[in-house]
Amino acid sequence: MNVLQYVLDMGAAVVMPIIVTILGLALGLKLSKAFRSGLTIGIGLTAINLVIGLMGSAVTPAATAMTERFGLNLTVIDVGWPISAAISFGTNIVPFVFLVCVALNIIMLTLNWTKTLNIDFWNYWHFVLTGALIQYLTGNMVLGVIGAGITFIIIMKFADLSAPLVQKYYDMPGVSLPHTESVSWAPIAMGLNWVYDRIPGFRNIDWNNEKIQKRFGLLGELMMLGLLLGIGLGALAGYDLGKMVVLGVNMAAVMFILPRMVRILMEGLIPLSEGAKAFMEKRFPGKELYIGLDAAVAVGSPAVISTSLLMIPITLLLAFILPGNKILPLVDLATLPFFVLWPVIASKGNLFRSLITSTIVVTAILYIATDIAPVFTTMAQATSFTFPEGATTISSLDGGAHLVPYIIYKIVGFINGLF
Repeated sequence: MNVLQYVLDMGAAVVMPIIVTILGLALGLKLSKAFRSGLTIGIGLTAINLVIGLMGSAVTPAATAMTERFGLNLTVIDVGWPISAAISFGTNIVPFVFLVCVALNIIMLTLNWTKTLNIDFWNYWHFVLTGALIQYLTGNMVLGVIGAGITFIIIMKFADLSAPLVQKYYDMPGVSLPHTESVSWAPIAMGLNWVYDRIPGFRNIDWNNEKIQKRFGLLGELMMLGLLLGIGLGALAGYDLGKMVVLGVNMAAVMFILPRMVRILMEGLIPLSEGAKAFMEKRFPGKELYIGLDAAVAVGSPAVISTSLLMIPITLLLAFILPGNKILPLVDLATLPFFVLWPVIASKGNLFRSLITSTIVVTAILYIATDIAPVFTTMAQATSFTFPEGATTISSLDGGAHLVPYIIYKIVGFINGLF
């Protein structure tokens, strides 16, 4: 367990190159090609995290200023996705969940129950989260591991279901995204898009980045959209002109750089994808294999970035007006690209539909994050998680985005309450 924890503590940017190199060798790639592929993917993930970090460092102070300016008085503080990871890795079921999930993946592939080989091992903590919550609720480790396994199976099926859309929208053959806080919302986003297609008038509204750029010229370019959105956020935050422009330039940088960082990651992914295809054609003719990756590979889409920036003020407004919501969105505003990912993919980049679906998704996330705040707070205290100054109750939008773990946790809680 100590060795596993030591490796996982290095983060996805280190874990993924190791896994990709080993997998590349298993698929028949030469060591040099496998290692280069793995290292390039690690570099791409690091670059993406740097850009998202830039977004977070710029947006969080603006969000704080907005809440103070408009008098949002909410009692639960959003401390970001690290609280979910801390709760997961702070339990004693981590190695058991990893072993069970790897075994399940092998069994499902062998029996043709899935096409996805989930190599995103660092994010297996998503499945551990279900187990940690159930173990806390029932005091039973075995039930926790079973709950984690059920989560894994469901997420793998969602990844298979949604893979064709991912591959077509991003031109990424052989890839799926078994990323819990993203793909949990895929069936809902796909279902809503199906409904939109059947509403007269509504179905004809199509705002996509190409049309916006064609109509507005320079003002429609990604960097200009980022600049204008950043200045707009600064104005809502009550910033002076200088700070508004700085925020605008930072957001322009995010819009301009992030798609390029994703291309670096894709450069590393292509040899692995080609190796997997050749391996399957040689040994298992006619059988298709998807490589399951972190959703970070998909957040660089211009439509995803645009939608996530527009959702920042919408998320804060929802937090203020929704009855019963208690969480103040802060740190995880920077992870909105992961939450709006499926509204964008399902709508094929239609900004109008993406915003409507994202608003529905974020509404649910706020309520879930509010509901799990007491248990998150108690479990965080047990792991010695550092609370922000003055905070007594904490949660995260990321925790609220884990829809499948939340539903399983609530079902177990209901059954447990009967006995």
